[in-house]
Amino acid sequence: MLSDINKIVELAAAKHASDIHIISNFPVKTRIDGRIVSFSDEAVTPVEVENFARYLLGEKYESVSAIGEADIGFTFPCGVRVRGNVYRQNRTLAIALRIFSEHIPQIEELGLPECVKNIPNLKNGIVLVTGETGAGKSTTLASIIDRINHTRECHVITLEDPVEYIFDSDKSIISQREIGVDTMSYASGLRSILREDPDVIMIGEMRDLETIEAALTAAETGHLVLATLHTNTAADTLDRIVGVFPEGAQAQIKMQLSNTLCYVLTQKLLPCKNGEGRVLACEAMAVNSGIRNLIREGKTHQIETFISLSMNDGSVPMDHALQRLVANGDITIEIAEQYARNKENLRHMCESTATQTEKSIFGKRK
Repeated sequence: MLSDINKIVELAAAKHASDIHIISNFPVKTRIDGRIVSFSDEAVTPVEVENFARYLLGEKYESVSAIGEADIGFTFPCGVRVRGNVYRQNRTLAIALRIFSEHIPQIEELGLPECVKNIPNLKNGIVLVTGETGAGKSTTLASIIDRINHTRECHVITLEDPVEYIFDSDKSIISQREIGVDTMSYASGLRSILREDPDVIMIGEMRDLETIEAALTAAETGHLVLATLHTNTAADTLDRIVGVFPEGAQAQIKMQLSNTLCYVLTQKLLPCKNGEGRVLACEAMAVNSGIRNLIREGKTHQIETFISLSMNDGSVPMDHALQRLVANGDITIEIAEQYARNKENLRHMCESTATQTEKSIFGKRK
């Protein structure tokens, strides 16, 4: 019987599932390596789902009846932390849960570009981690904060919805504030944050004008700001930020952004070649003088070209990240082409690498 949601979550975590879906009158489903798979063949009854929801939401349960959904941030007795949502569908309840890992990985474990190792040493500016939902943005930020925690004496304040990874303060003090629990919103948390003596500020998501404006101000006043956005390229990220503001304010925002932005990381999780697990492909834009000029002038359509021209400064174009994964045997070239910016260029790079490898193994023919 699937009568114990604690057991469901514990078993799903043991199978390295990233998500759990519990829908009335259907079997429980989990997402493993990006694919939805059945947890069991037994359907969950509406009464069971209602009991699960009451357990997870407590006093917030009544809000589901009023508005149709409610967010969850929860730690189970087995030690597994989740975030998620209870929602109504087809006149019954459903639950979606995202499982958090207890382990905060080191930067080197994630397959991130080499330049990411510089980020924990930054004293001010903005670093943005972008990508679709489930691309590992929170994990990347956690690894950066963890490095800061163990190497620098500073005050880190996070604004999260909900709190995901739990940090134990070491050399740094880490204050983790949950939206809706410790502060009303990202905007309200940021309004008071500069009075809380932060050195590093982590914003779970830059969602609106007020949040973006506060983040830019914090970076300008000598703080390191780390944040995420749901965008798929560096150019999209810049356009999203600038486009939030009215036209009359955009020139000033471009100037602020050009002066404060340090890195944009764009992440994708791709299925491994052997069919087991996923691997990270990460584009890095290390902001140099050329890219700052493009930001000021609003020439975001040239950003992709300048990333390729800035590899000596630490930038890594997405196609180079994909080519490296193909060369290492992590992914197939077919998978790489699905995510490439320029498929023809990617295939040429992969073929060139294969030729060089063959020459290094067999030598030149006489």
